[in-house]
Parts: sequence; structure tokens; C-alpha cells
Amino acid sequence: MMLATDLDGTFLAGDPDNRQRLYQLISAHPGITLVFVTGRGLEVVVPLLSDPAIPQPDYIICDVGATVVDGKTLQPVYPVQSEIEARWPGEQLVLQTVAAFPGLERQQVPQQRRCSWFCEPDAVTDELRAAVEALDCDLLFSAGMYLDCLPRGVNKGSTLQRLVEHLDESLDDVLVAGDTLNDLSMYEQGFKGVCVGESELALLEATSDRAKVLHARLSGCGGILEAVSHFGFLGPLGVDSELRDLQIKGKADLVMVYHRLPYEEVEQDGKVIRRPPSSPNGILPTLLSFFAGDQQGSWVAWSIHDPRRREGFEVHTKVDAERYPNLVAARVALTKDDVDVFYKRFSKEAFWPTLHTFWERAVFREEDWAVFLKVNRLFAERTAAEAAQGAVVWLHDYNLWMVPAFLRPLRPDLNIAFFHHTYFPSADVFNVLPWRREIIGSLLQCDYIGFHIPRQSENFVDVVRGVAPLEVLEETGCAPRYLTYGCAVGLDRMATRINVHGREIGLGAHPVGLDVDRVQQVLDSDVCQEQISMLRKELEGIRVVLSVERLDYTKGTYAKLLAFEALLEAHPELIGKVSLITICVPAAREMTIYAELLGQIEQAVGRINGRFSRVGWTPVQFFYRAVPFDQLVAYYLMADVMWITPLRDGLNLVAKEYVATQGLCGGAGVLVLSEFAGAAAELHGALLTNPHDPHDLRDGLYIGLTLGKAEREARLRELFGIVQHNDIRRWGDEFLQAVRGVHREALEHSDEVA
Repeated sequence: MMLATDLDGTFLAGDPDNRQRLYQLISAHPGITLVFVTGRGLEVVVPLLSDPAIPQPDYIICDVGATVVDGKTLQPVYPVQSEIEARWPGEQLVLQTVAAFPGLERQQVPQQRRCSWFCEPDAVTDELRAAVEALDCDLLFSAGMYLDCLPRGVNKGSTLQRLVEHLDESLDDVLVAGDTLNDLSMYEQGFKGVCVGESELALLEATSDRAKVLHARLSGCGGILEAVSHFGFLGPLGVDSELRDLQIKGKADLVMVYHRLPYEEVEQDGKVIRRPPSSPNGILPTLLSFFAGDQQGSWVAWSIHDPRRREGFEVHTKVDAERYPNLVAARVALTKDDVDVFYKRFSKEAFWPTLHTFWERAVFREEDWAVFLKVNRLFAERTAAEAAQGAVVWLHDYNLWMVPAFLRPLRPDLNIAFFHHTYFPSADVFNVLPWRREIIGSLLQCDYIGFHIPRQSENFVDVVRGVAPLEVLEETGCAPRYLTYGCAVGLDRMATRINVHGREIGLGAHPVGLDVDRVQQVLDSDVCQEQISMLRKELEGIRVVLSVERLDYTKGTYAKLLAFEALLEAHPELIGKVSLITICVPAAREMTIYAELLGQIEQAVGRINGRFSRVGWTPVQFFYRAVPFDQLVAYYLMADVMWITPLRDGLNLVAKEYVATQGLCGGAGVLVLSEFAGAAAELHGALLTNPHDPHDLRDGLYIGLTLGKAEREARLRELFGIVQHNDIRRWGDEFLQAVRGVHREALEHSDEVA
């Protein structure tokens, strides 16, 4: 069948459930040809194409029939478009002709091969009609206020009929849908039609004697569904049987969707075994903590499936039956090639550099994007199968950008939340991405989107403004929790609720917190205490500057080494007294893009040690390996200065780990932090430095080394108070509370509308 439908009041209207049912129906039937038939100009229709919840049209008839294009390429459909072009006398001639007639207000919207005005009914005089007819044009007045001048014989219906003839479709296979009088021409071509509920009275009267036109009871998409069933387009079983299989629900009230499993899978003696993560000092323990107790949940993540193995792929596994009895891991089966492209190549070569404002390093490949879409679709399908009715789905980070686009049509009942762990850049950077419209359109399917700090959230809002019309419904001040004008990522106000495509989306700033109790447990452990004793002996008499980060060009490790070298040159009194300990966690072996960076770092370390080393003292100790958390905490305790200088970072939990360690032990360590790290906006008391300025980088460290004890203690007290109060539990509780709050408001609003 072909569904040719008006947009406003018809295909974009009606009960939300009925909208989703119709959209699901269309998505489930590739044999349905969808045609948008609208009075809008093409430029106004284009933003809808980035909304993945709305099915993509095969063709678009817009400008009240004056424009007809392919829905995928947006190229004109010839010869239909050329015939219309030949009939149009030109915009300027039309405007000159009607200029003498009063009461016409030109519509300030994109228009092609037509001119449109607002006016009262009495402004459409016989004299005006005669003047327009002399140009071989028609006037169309609708809804008591819209006036269109079109080429003679051109309207929605005539253009649709020519398109149907061009495609060699049968008239009996076409269903037209509308709600206002300017849709009337579609019903005059002999097609089956539906006037959806709440249609304009004039349209109902004009079609009252047409046997092929159904006057539906339900508005918008509900009316179209009535017509599909009424005319039997899907056969004798009707609509409901087509949707039944899409309504399968799972059991999980909370679904965590993350690219990594909450355990490691390693092969031993030809068998795959599962064990706790070897480097658990990241986000995983944080997310797991929400499944303690009776919380029924699923953790959706990928797992490599080798089809050559004899044993079948196990979708569901237990995570930790004792600590999380009601949590299962729901594994998405990916091949090794899928993982290498999706995560280790594409995400790190295309998205990672762009997000961190290193767009000149980005590599965009369409074939990689196709794999990315495939993986995100698989994640969405698995999530849809896991979630209970109305469940909260918590999606994590840019690797899963496109999951909402696939998930929303499958499960419109879900409360979809997204947390962006990575830095989100400004519009001029993000818009470099070739797929920015698809990505933003997908994110706009969420009910709630969280970022670490207000600046990142506002960057997102600015990007959305370039993709679709946006209305800010609510905003709030950022102080006192966040710095406003005090650092590079500061901001004074942020939007907390926006409206896009008639949907309201909540936004929030939620810097990830720390499990302070876990740090205390590590400090009390025998392993940590032994490490502390060993370091005290090794570092006796030496002031320690500590740097901990992954191997990545965004972390600024190389620039930091150069700054430390410059510090020793400028302050030779520090030689023999201050050492820089750099712990650099390796990237995955397959990520060869970091090989050159590692070479630069190792050369710099060798040069500095060669220049300044003394007997019994080494200026730089470089450890290129992952360090277990219980050992890392010992280094935190021994560090006089924690030097964290990423060139760009979403947050930086290492800074909070250092503060917690020092605070729990009554220390007086100094945190020297890049003002381009998200944590800089939250951690009042840190010494901020500009990592892009070699002099400021050097001098910031010197200030950290020379601060008086009273100031060091005061700064650390302020920092520890923040880290202790805004801990991981508060982060999760506030985020989920905000998510459920937005969902509750949406339900209340829908009840009011109903």
C-alpha cells in the first residue's frame, strides 16, 4: 500500500500510543510506501528526517503540491517536478500582482513555486482571484487564515496523482489522510481516504458524500490506523495482529546499557571464564551498586561470539549471585571484527577525537558507520527484550548514540535516559561529524540526557539548535555548585528542559561521584599499607608530583613532561628534591594510533632523566602499565601534588580519588587541575592551570609545590567536602530521580491534555 499523509494534525498528531503504533506498523512493513504530503516548505520538513522515531518517507510532496522530491536523496522527482516548474510564472511577478490588494501578510516560511499569506476570509476577493487567474495560477484558502497561490492545476492531490502514475501504482492501493481543507484535493483523485478525528469542519462537509472516505473517530495517527483496518490494507487479520509481536516485555525495571560487561571474560585452557575486572577503578563498580538488594535489573553489553566454537552463545549470565542476586548480564553477540570496527577503530578514530576537539585527527568512513549502526541496533533490540513495562533504560556514552533511535519505535513505553560520560563539544566542533543529524535525532528520543557539567549540556543544546527547532522551557543558574566565570568550562546558566518536535526532554548536570567508602576500605587493606610503607622508604626526602592517566593524546602527558623539564630549568633548586611519577595506563593492543605518542613520551622521559638525574635521584619515574587500585591509592597518599592536565576531559575521576585519599588520611596534598577538565567546574579549591599554555603549566606546578601549609590544608578541606558530599550514591540517586521526575511530569501533562 501507499500511505499519503498530511503532517500537522495528521501524521504528527494524535494519542502518543497510536502514533507509536502507526510508526511501528510502517517500520514493520517494507511494502508500505510512505509519502509526506504537506503545506510546509522542504526546508521545514528536513528537520523531521533527523527524528528517528518518525518513519522515513519514500517521497515528500510539499509546498502544497508545488514540490515533489525523493525522501531519501531530497532530489526532485522528474518529470513530475519539471511539469510544475513550467507552470509557475515566478515569485516576483506574483508578488507584484497582489501587492495592491490589502489584508495579505506574507508568511515568513520557506516557499518554492508558490506564495503564501495569512489573511482574513474577506480579503480573498473576486478581484484578487481574477488577478491571480490572469497569471495562470490558482488561489487556495484554508483553515480560515492560510492563502496559497499555486501554479494552475497544482495542489496536493494533483501532484500525488502524477506521482502515483509515475510510479505505476494502483489507485486502490493508495490511502490518503488529512485534516484541513487544503487536503481536499487528495480526496478528489479517486483514492481511498480518511479524515482523521478533529478534522476541519469544511473538509468533513466537502467529503461527506464520498464513499471511499472514512471520517475517523480518533485523531491523528489513531484515525489512520482506523482507516488501515477499515479498508483492509493489511488483510483480514487487521492491524492488531501485526503489532502483537512488538509488544513483548521483559522483567527488568532498570536496564543498564553499557558497552562493557561488569566482569572480564578470559580464555583459559580453551574455555572462557569470567572474573572481576582487573582494573575496577572506573565506572563499573559505580553502576553495579544500583543493583544491590532487590532491584530487578539487566546489564546489556557486548560479548565476542566466535561462531566456530562448539558451545552456543549464552545470552544471559549471572553477574554476582551473592551481591546482586536479581541482576543478569544480557549479552549482545558481536564478532571480533564488529568490536574492532565499532569500538577500537571507529569510536576512537572518528568520535573520540571530535568530541575532544581534535577534529583534525578524525577519520570518517561510511563503512564503519554502517557497522556502528548495526551494533547500536543490536543493543536496542536486546534492551527492548529485557525491559519491563515502563522500565528505566540507562544508556551510557557516545558508543551507544544511536540506540535511542532504534529503541524508541520498539518500546515507546520506556523511560529512556542517556548519560554522556565524554566531553560534549561546541556546535562548530560537533558539526564536523557527517552523521550529526542522525546522532542528535537519536538522542532526542530520550526522556532525559545528563552530562557532567553545565557547559557540556549547553553545548548539546547549541548543537540541537542547528538540527531542529528548539524551545527552552526551563533553565536554572549554575552557581554555587559550579564555577561560572572562574574556568574555561564555567557557565552561569543552563537549560534544564527543552521542547523539540513536540517532545519535552529533560537536561541536567551530574558530575560522576566517587565511592569514598571504597577508598577507605582500600586504605585499610594490608596490600595498600604494605605499598605505603615501601613507598615511604623509597621516596624519603623527595617531594612527589604524581600524574595518572591513560595513554591518549587528549590527556596532555607529553606537554606535561615538557613543562616539568622547563620547571627544572627555571628552578634548579628543585633538582634532587622533586620527582615526577607518571603512571600511564596502556591502550588496547589493537589501538595502534597511540604508538607514535608513546614514542614521544618515552623519548621525553629519557631526555629529562639524562639531563637532570643525580646519584640516588631520578627526576621522572615513568610506569607504562595498569596499576591495581589498592597500589594506586598508596601513590595518592604519598603525592604532595597531584598534577592532572588533560587538554580536554569530560570529568576526571582520578582527581576525586586523590582528594578522597588525602582527605581521609588528614593530608594536605595540592590538586593542580586542568581548567579544561569537567571536574574543574565542580572542584572548588583546586589550582587551575591551562594545559595549552606551556608557561602556565610550568608555573601552576611551581605554585602547587610552594603553597604554604595553611593554604594547602584549607584547599584540601574544601575539595574533600565536595567529594565526600557529592559521592557516587548521590550522583546516581540524583540522576535517576531527575529521570523519573521528567517521566512523571510527562505523564501528568499527557493526562491534562487528555
